Amino acid sequence: MTTQQLRLRAMEPEDLELLYKIENDRCLWNVGSTNVPYSRYVLHDYIATSSGDIYTDRQVRLIAENGVGETVGVADLVDFDAKNLRAEVGIVVMDNQRQKGYATAALRQIADYASSVLHLHQLYAIVDDQNLAAQKLFEKCDFHQIARLQDWLYDGHHYHDAFMMQKIL
Repeated sequence: MTTQQLRLRAMEPEDLELLYKIENDRCLWNVGSTNVPYSRYVLHDYIATSSGDIYTDRQVRLIAENGVGETVGVADLVDFDAKNLRAEVGIVVMDNQRQKGYATAALRQIADYASSVLHLHQLYAIVDDQNLAAQKLFEKCDFHQIARLQDWLYDGHHYHDAFMMQKIL
């Protein structure tokens, strides 16, 4: 999957440090469902044993590279539901690579992959109601707010409402 500025590719063993950094970034824990650190061993094992088959793993994680081959982030489909042909989508762009259009390109590419290759019917995302940048990103890529989830996300101090955003493919 490629555009002029971004390419999504399969994970390689060399991506271990990137995954370690992302999965253990406490700032990102507040925008997702993870709230525990992952060891290098666990992440190495994940990379080594991942089949790359969404039906087996119930998820697909792709590395985002820019036009000059620099890793800029990760795009993934998780909580794959084979019966209802849907999955949750997530995008993480490294701090120093933000505001360059990579998140939009990655979200559009993974949605196209989900539709044309995996034949999914829908994608959804859970977005903190205070994360205006993420809301704008998903709206720009034709996701719609379909529900407000009260006190859905906990940051360790406060509960936050979230929006479920959905795109029918």
